[in-house]
Amino acid sequence: MRIAVITESDALETRVAATPETVKKLAALGASVSVQSGAGLASGIVDADYEAAGATVAATAAAALDGADVVLKVRRPNADELKGMKKGALVLAIMDPYGNDAALKAMADAGVASFAMELMPRITRAQVMDVLSSQANLAGYRAVIDAAAEYGRGLPMMMTAAGTVPAAKIFVMGAGVAGLQAIATARRLGGVVTATDVRPAAKEQVESLGAKFIAVEDEEFKQAETSGGYAKEMSKEYQAKQAALVASHIAKQDIVVTTALIPGRPAPKLISEDMVMSMKPGSVIVDLAVERGGNVALAKPGEVVTTPNGVKIVGHLNVPGRLAATSSALYAKNLFSFLETMVDKAAKALAVKWDDELVKATNLTRDGAVVHPNFQPKTAETAA
Repeated sequence: MRIAVITESDALETRVAATPETVKKLAALGASVSVQSGAGLASGIVDADYEAAGATVAATAAAALDGADVVLKVRRPNADELKGMKKGALVLAIMDPYGNDAALKAMADAGVASFAMELMPRITRAQVMDVLSSQANLAGYRAVIDAAAEYGRGLPMMMTAAGTVPAAKIFVMGAGVAGLQAIATARRLGGVVTATDVRPAAKEQVESLGAKFIAVEDEEFKQAETSGGYAKEMSKEYQAKQAALVASHIAKQDIVVTTALIPGRPAPKLISEDMVMSMKPGSVIVDLAVERGGNVALAKPGEVVTTPNGVKIVGHLNVPGRLAATSSALYAKNLFSFLETMVDKAAKALAVKWDDELVKATNLTRDGAVVHPNFQPKTAETAA
């Protein structure tokens, strides 16, 4: 059983799909691991660390991929990377499948069995494999750190001989994994924290962290969560009522962090241009959904924008990658935990249970075809 780990080709991607810790665990499963030279540098892992853990360091991606039964990546493989993969190889990565039909077809044509880690079901046995949670947790933390770096004042209340410094007012929009970590981080840094979410269960979670919950709590609000734990898209009427409440609240805030994402859809717009303009000069907004169109008007992917009224809108891309060492460590454990379910430990060989609920939920392509029911190629009939 040969496993390959290659350097990510995306210039913005600093994470790596294996660490020395997971290499040791993979070797214990009977695998030989080949890591492309330099793959871990951006995460603070040098080639010697991988070699000490039992991996072979390959000079190129092609050399690492040669004969590999399993390929571990952070992002979906590109066309050049697919050329180096043998047919039937298992490829585990964050695949970003929604709206990327051509990329899915390319993986199917290459004959690889691809698995989208972000489609992992949110069930108890899969918690240790949940890349969305592990990476969003770090994104929520980093969002507050980035906001503090851009904010020209201190966050906690400080009582000094020269006078009292008031605590920063911090508002977190969306109380999923990223939002809850943002709340916890903002509280630890001494801010006065409020938060909002359309899911009723979030109210108790927000309040348990010491923040105040802000929402229009009507009948629609009480039914605003899917069975999978995600937020439902709300009606236009509810959105209007919530926007009015939020607009008056935002005008008083020093820092706002937005985290709202719905899988497979553009990010919902939460903060209008008028709301941005209502904020005080020196205020900061961090948009964690900027890669999906953004929650904030005027936000620009990959930029920190200063508006005419002096508000900074932070739109960093790949926020988990801004904590590359930590995010790689968690992501690599997510990958190992999933791959471990596909290995016969007695025979020390791959033994994928294709009817396993985790496999069926994440498997995108196999045997030259797109097999996931949610991403089947559209025929003229289904399109109509």
